Amino acid sequence: MNKGIFSFLLLAFSLFSAQQKPVQIAFLSDVHFQDLYGSFSDNDFKGIVNPKTGKPTILRTMDAQLHSTRIFNENYFAFLKALDNIAQKGIKIVAMPGDFSDDGQAYNIRGLHKILDQYHKKYGIDFYITTGNHDPVGPFRQNAGKDDFLGQDGNPLGIYSKENIGKVKNKIITKDIAESGYLEISEELKDFGFYPKKEDLFWSTPFDSDTFTHYSYEKALQNADYSKRMYEVAKGFPVPDLSYVVEPVKGVWMIAIDGNTYIPKNLNENPNNPSNYKGASIGYNNVLTNKKHLIEWVRKITQEAKANGKTIIAFTHYPMIDFNDGATDEIKNLLGEKKWQLERVPDEEVAKAFAEAGLQIHFAGHMHINDTGIRKFEDKMLVNIQVPSLAAYLPAYKILTIHSPEKMEVQTEVLNDVPNFDELFPLYEKEYEALKKDNSKILWNKDILQTKTYHDFMLFHLKELVRLRMIPDDWDKDFIEKTKTLNGQDWLLLILNKNQLKEKGIIPEAFQIWNFESLLLDLYKFQSADELAKKDIPKERLQQYYILEKLLHENQSQDPFIVKLKSVFKTLSLLSSGDPADHFEIDLKKQEIKRL
Repeated sequence: MNKGIFSFLLLAFSLFSAQQKPVQIAFLSDVHFQDLYGSFSDNDFKGIVNPKTGKPTILRTMDAQLHSTRIFNENYFAFLKALDNIAQKGIKIVAMPGDFSDDGQAYNIRGLHKILDQYHKKYGIDFYITTGNHDPVGPFRQNAGKDDFLGQDGNPLGIYSKENIGKVKNKIITKDIAESGYLEISEELKDFGFYPKKEDLFWSTPFDSDTFTHYSYEKALQNADYSKRMYEVAKGFPVPDLSYVVEPVKGVWMIAIDGNTYIPKNLNENPNNPSNYKGASIGYNNVLTNKKHLIEWVRKITQEAKANGKTIIAFTHYPMIDFNDGATDEIKNLLGEKKWQLERVPDEEVAKAFAEAGLQIHFAGHMHINDTGIRKFEDKMLVNIQVPSLAAYLPAYKILTIHSPEKMEVQTEVLNDVPNFDELFPLYEKEYEALKKDNSKILWNKDILQTKTYHDFMLFHLKELVRLRMIPDDWDKDFIEKTKTLNGQDWLLLILNKNQLKEKGIIPEAFQIWNFESLLLDLYKFQSADELAKKDIPKERLQQYYILEKLLHENQSQDPFIVKLKSVFKTLSLLSSGDPADHFEIDLKKQEIKRL
């Protein structure tokens, strides 16, 4: 072949390949960033000295972590590890669907800004964030603090934004622990999506009447002003909405929806009173009643995107689809309507409203779980991808690869190993010794300080969380007492006798090695990690669960205890067999999801 023709074809092929390169976006949700090595602008306190590193550290107690659905300290190291992973993969866009901070305190927001800025400058990563119920906690700044920071003597230390709040005598006062409102957060983090950047090809808000074809950066900057982004959540109660749409790379529009709906408690109160607003943790059910303009805005954006050949990807803090894999009704029957965070399950109307508005792909956080939900309404399909938290089991983030407007790939990146995750362990040793002297407190299990990987640390966190909080809060005390002494074999013999089991080829002795505590922990593993939980449960035990579920399903007994057991295993079965949630392909043309 003529050398010139060959060179031309090679150049043409390389140009074609460059144009075809898929767009990748990493989704990091519920980071709950707290700046271990931060500082206060009005107080010299920099934390307690860690004997392992010699560094002063501002941290919360292990006791607080093990009673919470998230950790507060080690996630700092996990966040840096995730960002390093993303940089190594060459991904240039990171979306953060809310709870990027833990209650939006000024010192944490400054610390987050610093880290995002470092990764932007060093690796060219652009960050686009949206708000969660922890950032801000309410629409306007309010005094606050925490009773459970760790003090030098191993006892709790209170850090408050003013005197006369909090229960701990040993305390630090700093304005930087107050919960920032929308204004403070949007100002500090304006470079990360809340305001347009010159490099963005398009940027707009729900209050902006300009269209894509008439876009200019200067106009967008004017429209980004905080005062122009207000709506009435109730008559006479104007609050901010930081939603925006951005085109970071040609052809892709990212919709960052501010799903926070802060409804006033008292309609006769001053609208500027920050304590007169309910929390936003219920999510989209309140959007349907008090923030309807978002649905119309999404409809407008999706229509404009279609007219201009753009691919839409949405992300918000809150799920748009039930995240319990069809188990919600079973959980209600088992535990009651107000347990298992069921108030956070979105109504079916939420998915319907956004699907009919044209939304197809949505990433969410809030629940600290790994899950995929699909809803179809005639010719419309909405896929809701739940991004796990870096601060809970199973710590992971998601990568979206847009191969074409119709074909996309989603991959879950689990953080098993995190450098320095055990850096604070000597400080927890001191806390444990102090706690031992207080007979009124239930001690946490010190074995957590023997864990060798971040994965094992987070699994231990879940185990302690189930023991210290989930079982006492969610489960019927009599049922727990009755099951405490029973193992898998005992349960089998409640359903069938030894001869009946022998006829079915079931060896009951093999079921002896696990008890109800093991089963409950596995149930919460599936709730949190979906199909990825299978890696943390012995295969033989999983098989035994399925055998028991089948036998209970066939059992006609009306004994209340058996009925309850049946419900436990039905819930386990549903949570362990949902839609693909690890590595999968979304085909929007065929309206199907395929496990990869």
